[in-house]
Amino acid sequence: MVDASTEADLVDAVRSADAADEPVLVVGGGSNLLVADDGFPGTVVRVGTRGVDVDRSVAGTVGVRVAAGEPWDDLVARAVAEGWSGLEALSGIPGSTGATPIQNVGAYGAEVASVVESVEVLDRANGERGVLLPADLAFGYRASVIKRIPDRWLVLAVTFRLGLDPMSAPVRYAELAGRLNIAVEERVPPADVRSAVLSLRRAKGMVLDVADHDTWSAGSFFTNPILAPEVAAALPDDAPRFPLPDGSVKTSAAWLISNAGFPRGFGLRPGAPASLSTKHSLAITNRGGATAANLLELARTVRAGVAEQFGILLENEPVLVGCAL
Repeated sequence: MVDASTEADLVDAVRSADAADEPVLVVGGGSNLLVADDGFPGTVVRVGTRGVDVDRSVAGTVGVRVAAGEPWDDLVARAVAEGWSGLEALSGIPGSTGATPIQNVGAYGAEVASVVESVEVLDRANGERGVLLPADLAFGYRASVIKRIPDRWLVLAVTFRLGLDPMSAPVRYAELAGRLNIAVEERVPPADVRSAVLSLRRAKGMVLDVADHDTWSAGSFFTNPILAPEVAAALPDDAPRFPLPDGSVKTSAAWLISNAGFPRGFGLRPGAPASLSTKHSLAITNRGGATAANLLELARTVRAGVAEQFGILLENEPVLVGCAL
């Protein structure tokens, strides 16, 4: 385990391991990982870099360069406090800032893709530093080129382009708009959006509370499936359908799980150490003493049940290290 508190230490640790042909696992907050019980046979580099630099040279906006190791929600809280709009709907998400462009982190109708200006990286293929722009990053739903080509790029810092505006970005998620008592696409003060999002996330067990085992999870374990139109049309009439610009249709993984016979709180046996959250069927939770094998057994059962019922194979959202579904 190497703790890298400076950018130079981070680059040196990864370069040295690569030069020695040593397997490397880069860890930010660790909140989106499921690691096999056998551990990781190599060097774990924990990103602990810190620093936020603000550029106010462009009127009406602010450029914010953030070190990869900065805790994400600390950045969101500061943005709201400083009057920088664009991050408020992404409140309460655990983990580090450097991880956000890798997975194109999103929630409540917002994605970081809309505000990322550039990502500074170490290209591990040649050992050189570089910059990836949005066109290079090829953002998709919970994806980017960094995620699609594992072990190629090490994120060093992310620059965001945020608004200088007393109002939030347009609220595009119906549930959030309803909580705010506004219409979809309306805007409110960013602090109101942050407060509403945190309230919604807490109700779903998505804000850590050490006394509440429903929050002992890696968040949503499965992504919402993106389906061909004909596949979406074959789902039951009450299945959620969200048409996308490319003609495909997104549906709800939580709906599929619940309607395949796996209610909230489902476990493979009474008192099982792993179960679905009692607040949100998408979260696979550790009830205390669960192993990675326990979580994987439950995940495989749920995925197989959804596939049998609806013909849709769910994809895991957490990164699986040394294990597979």
